[in-house]
Amino acid sequence: MSSPILVPTLGESVTEATVAKWLKKSGDKVNEDEPLVELETDKVSVEVTSPSSGFLSLITIKEGETVEVGTKLGEIGDSVAKTNQASHEVKREVRIQKMETLVENKKYDAESKVVQLNVEKKAEPSPSAKRIIAENNIDITNIHGTGRRGQILKSDLIGLMGLSPGVDKKFQDKGPEERVKMSRLRATIAKRLKEAQNTAATLTTFNEVDMSMIMQMRKDNKDEFQKIYNVKLGFMSFFVKACVNALQTFPAVNAEIQGEELVYKNFYNIGVAVGTDKGLVVPVVRSANHMSFAEIEKEIVNLGGKAKEGQLTIDDLQGGTFTITNGGIYGSMLSTPILNPPQSGVLGMHNIVQRPVVIDGKIEIRPMMYLALSYDHRIIDGKEAVSFLVRVKEILEDPRRLFLDL
Repeated sequence: MSSPILVPTLGESVTEATVAKWLKKSGDKVNEDEPLVELETDKVSVEVTSPSSGFLSLITIKEGETVEVGTKLGEIGDSVAKTNQASHEVKREVRIQKMETLVENKKYDAESKVVQLNVEKKAEPSPSAKRIIAENNIDITNIHGTGRRGQILKSDLIGLMGLSPGVDKKFQDKGPEERVKMSRLRATIAKRLKEAQNTAATLTTFNEVDMSMIMQMRKDNKDEFQKIYNVKLGFMSFFVKACVNALQTFPAVNAEIQGEELVYKNFYNIGVAVGTDKGLVVPVVRSANHMSFAEIEKEIVNLGGKAKEGQLTIDDLQGGTFTITNGGIYGSMLSTPILNPPQSGVLGMHNIVQRPVVIDGKIEIRPMMYLALSYDHRIIDGKEAVSFLVRVKEILEDPRRLFLDL
């Protein structure tokens, strides 16, 4: 008796997906609830698990095809005959491979001795030639040097530069260019970002923040914080807290346009941009205004882990009112972040650099970070945007304000 493998419910407003990758082959033995196939929707990747234990007897939908909720992807059967036969074939193949390996090893040993004798007769490349060889990944096996005892000189390599500096394997295998179909997630990201540029009247305002006090607070309290809460004290909890405070002070930055109405949100769901192998995703820290520093750090770690493992759900990505993106972890000094529709604001963090600044008339070296706020000018006036960013700066430079409601 066979059990059908069906496309599950994918989430609110999501009706179709693309078969990204089969994790099992036809004939493989599987256990109940074991992942079989990965589906890719516009927002997340979803793993479809086996409905029962048995063998993957049939695959009806190939990789790359689009399917709807309820579509039959394949079947799980209880037949083992085919699998036993396949097992014998595998064992036979392994024995053949072992014999071939022994033959190849003996052949290699004989050849390596001949090569070694030849190498011993040739002098090593000159120091300048060695540098050129290393920098350009040049294969010198068939290069005959003009120096004493066949030594390869710099002049021997000059003529080869640009002509045969070692073959690029990727170029050799795939040619000068290759075309790869966009993943469903990447196509959706491209579409949404272009829509944001076409729809919103986006402007970006900048400021810089002295990170000295936050860095000192982390240094003084990180060990005790981790011991008590079992999570590291990072920068993100400070930024989330600062943004929530600023959003409460300037509610237009937490609003959005729906038709001809402005919708002001009285809740604070902060999206945190996470880069993954498949693209950028923005999971949401919900009700951040009610969370402690430790709760924010734990939720960010949890969402970041789910994002990198492809385990985010639709609910994890919906309902954000404001976004924070940190290009600083990749070394970015300054950027203009793009809005995440329908939100009206996004804060860009950047790397921390020791720079000279004037403090009380004296030049001091301080750890500085540039901040960038991109905002929708249809909702937010320049005064509000600048004031919002100044508020964030003030809190980050003196986090004690958070505890004194200043």
